[in-house]
Amino acid sequence: MRFDFFRRSAAEETPAAETAQGLAMPRNAEGFVAYTLLLDAHKRVAGYRLAWRAAARPEEAPDAISQFKSLVACVTEHLNPPDTPWRLGRSELFFDVNAELLALGALQSLPPEYTVLCVELGDLANEELRPILHFLHEQGFSFMLCRAKALPEDPELLGLVSHFDVGAGDPLLVAAARGKELPDHMPIQPIATRMASWKDFEACAVRRVDVFADPSCGLPLPPAASTGSHALQPESVLIMRLLQMIQRNEDLREIEAALKRDAALTYRLLRHMNSPAVGAGVEIHSLHHAVTMLGYSPLFRWLSLLLATSNPMGSPPFMMKKAIMRGRFVELMGEIMLPRGESDNLFVVGMFSLIDQLLGIPMQEVLNKVQLSDSVQQAILTRGGVYGPFLSLAEACELDTGEAARLAEALLLSASQVNAAHLSALAWSQDVIPAEAA
Repeated sequence: MRFDFFRRSAAEETPAAETAQGLAMPRNAEGFVAYTLLLDAHKRVAGYRLAWRAAARPEEAPDAISQFKSLVACVTEHLNPPDTPWRLGRSELFFDVNAELLALGALQSLPPEYTVLCVELGDLANEELRPILHFLHEQGFSFMLCRAKALPEDPELLGLVSHFDVGAGDPLLVAAARGKELPDHMPIQPIATRMASWKDFEACAVRRVDVFADPSCGLPLPPAASTGSHALQPESVLIMRLLQMIQRNEDLREIEAALKRDAALTYRLLRHMNSPAVGAGVEIHSLHHAVTMLGYSPLFRWLSLLLATSNPMGSPPFMMKKAIMRGRFVELMGEIMLPRGESDNLFVVGMFSLIDQLLGIPMQEVLNKVQLSDSVQQAILTRGGVYGPFLSLAEACELDTGEAARLAEALLLSASQVNAAHLSALAWSQDVIPAEAA
């Protein structure tokens, strides 16, 4: 077993050095980043469980060490680059690791305070691994004990555990996690790692247990589904009216007059325009100023962003983040292949593909209220046209369907380009959401 990081620092670690050490795998094994959302009881995103899906067929895929290094290298490049603050705020990343992966120096490129290493009891109790576990723990890495029937009785091992896998929310395991308190040790956080349906999530939420939301369970029911009502929030109605006015190229003075009926919305729109994540590069003082400098398309995009966050009482926070992230993901992938000037359409395609879930009304009703272009509607309704394949690829990456490699190849996109767009969109949505839907 190789304890690489005991012998050299992360700055000294290079692919060539690792090859010389006998770890001989390319750090860029072709594959796609996949993740599962960790949701708290209020359906807010608390973290992400990351994995690597090899682009090659299973029998041709690189070994586990190579794939893990590729995952860590990708995360480091796009979420934790040198001399840059951690790009996911307080969100934690969870990685499944075993004895071999725990010994890799590649871990040193991850931010310890935001990294949780998911281990099984056999590795946690392995005497040979004990020095590594303590070394990582002292650096600030956290450990989640997975697939164990009980927490360890040994105080030394128990002191390493910060998160505990409670399966589908087993009440006995939850009670065990909350009943184990050691001096100078943070409470152990129970996490449900299995979810058969959103009913399971709600049962865990009642007990304040965070849940890894299984993508195979689909999305929760739209807010109006349980009531049978499709009534929109007043702010949503106003934004949709403004979007219609922009689509019809109505006079700017009339658009401004409509917007001024809601001072709070005007403030939020201007704040969006001037935020680092979506700002125009200069300070925008008014709607007239924005349109004079940039035109109607960016205004349509910004209002679309606000529409995604205009139903906070009905839409769960993670859905708002998901819609905004998907819009940015589709946009970034499309920018690589499509002519300049398509960005705003691409963003609208991605975000509006979830707008029925956010507003709680049927998609066709939304499209009747906001007359989007035929190419945008075609992508949203059928995944066809010039924009549709980019939306299909984004959904395949989000849902981890195994179709990402085929869809990317059809678009002449490499896995590294898709991963760069995906993780950049993840970070971008982190910057946008707190200002609008915290």
